[in-house]
Amino acid sequence: MFTRAVRLFDIFGFQIKVDPSWLLIAALLVWTLSGGYFPDRVPGLSYGDYLGLAVIAMLAFFGGLILHELAHSLVARRFGLGIGGITLFIFGGVAELDEEPASPVSEFWIAIAGPTMSLALAALAWLVHLALEGADVSAPMQVVFEYLAIINLILAVFNMLPAFPLDGGRVLRAALWRTSGDLVRATRNASAISQLVAYALIALGLVSLFSGNTAGGLWQILIGLFLMSAARGTYQQLLIKSALGNRTVAKMMTENVQLSSPDDTLSGVVNDIMLAHAVSFVPVTEGEHLLGYVDSSLVRRIDRENWDNTHVGDIFIASDTENTLPPDFPADALLQRIAKTGRRKYLVAEKQRFVGVITLTDLLSYLAVLQEIGPGRAAASLKA
Repeated sequence: MFTRAVRLFDIFGFQIKVDPSWLLIAALLVWTLSGGYFPDRVPGLSYGDYLGLAVIAMLAFFGGLILHELAHSLVARRFGLGIGGITLFIFGGVAELDEEPASPVSEFWIAIAGPTMSLALAALAWLVHLALEGADVSAPMQVVFEYLAIINLILAVFNMLPAFPLDGGRVLRAALWRTSGDLVRATRNASAISQLVAYALIALGLVSLFSGNTAGGLWQILIGLFLMSAARGTYQQLLIKSALGNRTVAKMMTENVQLSSPDDTLSGVVNDIMLAHAVSFVPVTEGEHLLGYVDSSLVRRIDRENWDNTHVGDIFIASDTENTLPPDFPADALLQRIAKTGRRKYLVAEKQRFVGVITLTDLLSYLAVLQEIGPGRAAASLKA
């Protein structure tokens, strides 16, 4: 999801990462806090002091975001779900679940853990603020903790809006799922409600924009657009998972493919297989034993005048766990791997015995047919 994210450190076995887009919101927070909020709340300090307070508040807020997502992650682990990591980005933070919760109960508790943590942080920050205020100690730090109490409360409340991918959207889906017993139906209804919330935010943003609050209005519009896209994406992802969830690579692969052997020349493979059959990916076998493959990118590395003297056995890419799958590999897991790695074509082998090739085109062709049939078939596929 966040291909450019940089890993910072680990907490309880979870990778904490930062996407470059986070720098924009971090800079915006520091700018608004140092230029407006803190000068209004604690007048008379130098700009350097305001800048220092803003940086402290920004880092503490994002520390709270990490704790918010860490709460999700720990509860998800408790329910047996894998977490790819916690990433901070322009719209906050996200715990990257490797899979969806298996029941409405687990969905609810995973979702509610984050806002609960934010409420606890808000209460703790407010107590510290009151303690400092009562002792008449460090007025600037009093304001910092006051800000942290307010912003964590806002974070908790905002996250409970019934819109994906916010926690409130997942709580809503858990409730609909529990009532109907149908995950696809619950996701469709929750997604529709999520889009209504997104439209409302966009409308509020437009009102703010024309009322003179340019920055606030643009931010509301951006968040609304993000929520709208996420709501649609969540439903589409579930439809894909529903369609592919009970299928394996063996059911979707191409078995009758053109093969080459180590003794073939590169010119023979190019002319007799690639060009003759319009394929760019050719498995290399010795009998039924899979050795690896040659493809168009490999061919381009060899000078054309050397094709007649170059044998496949000298240049092929060996079969390994990165490019070869077993026949029982889940099709939905393959789609996730393609999205993560960018590799579009895979060999399929059973104990090094070649059985076929599976490509992104195979998956997309199946999904295209499913889309023409209608999304209702996806639910039927899931139950089959």
